[in-house]
Amino acid sequence: MVDLKKHGPTIALLFTMLVMLSYGIEWVRVTVGQGMNVLLGPFIDPNGLGVPFFVMILILSGITGLYSSLVQKYTIDYEKMQETQAKMRVFQKEFREAQLSGDEKRIKKLQGKQERMMQDQLDMSRQQFTPMAIILVLSVPIFFWLLLRLPAVGTPTTIASGIVMPFIGAVTLSDIAFWIVPAWILWYMLCSLTISQVIRKSLNIGGL
Repeated sequence: MVDLKKHGPTIALLFTMLVMLSYGIEWVRVTVGQGMNVLLGPFIDPNGLGVPFFVMILILSGITGLYSSLVQKYTIDYEKMQETQAKMRVFQKEFREAQLSGDEKRIKKLQGKQERMMQDQLDMSRQQFTPMAIILVLSVPIFFWLLLRLPAVGTPTTIASGIVMPFIGAVTLSDIAFWIVPAWILWYMLCSLTISQVIRKSLNIGGL
């Protein structure tokens, strides 16, 4: 039987890679997007609530920011992470001092400690794979839906399909807003980063 406690992070990493690969499979992307459209479509359909697409992106970025923060809060031991980071800083300072002083005995002793410190850091890194997989499973269907319902390139800019951005002006969400970044992704990133910081601060989640 597989030891989930031991191999869980590795399984989560492999699953995360599988989910990311699904983005390149069109029928998977479209099928999942159509499934999500049953739930989210009525919000933006003209015969439904008629919510502008940029407002829908704002709402969804808030939802993803909320569950991402909650998943991290309850799956990552931030106290242990900060403790490990503090120990590593102290160790690095001691090791640097030993090297500068040429204290071979102390260096050898610290080298033995270094292996344990590196293992602790590796364990903390592996711990983050599980929340990453959970967040991706929840987020990928939303992105597939956004791609499905995104206004086609060349669509006239209206309140339903466009957005007014600082220094750019009115653009359709599928248009390029900056360098190679489409307007909808730029808008999503701005909303997500801002809302996530507020949520993490209000929930007192570590790692800020």
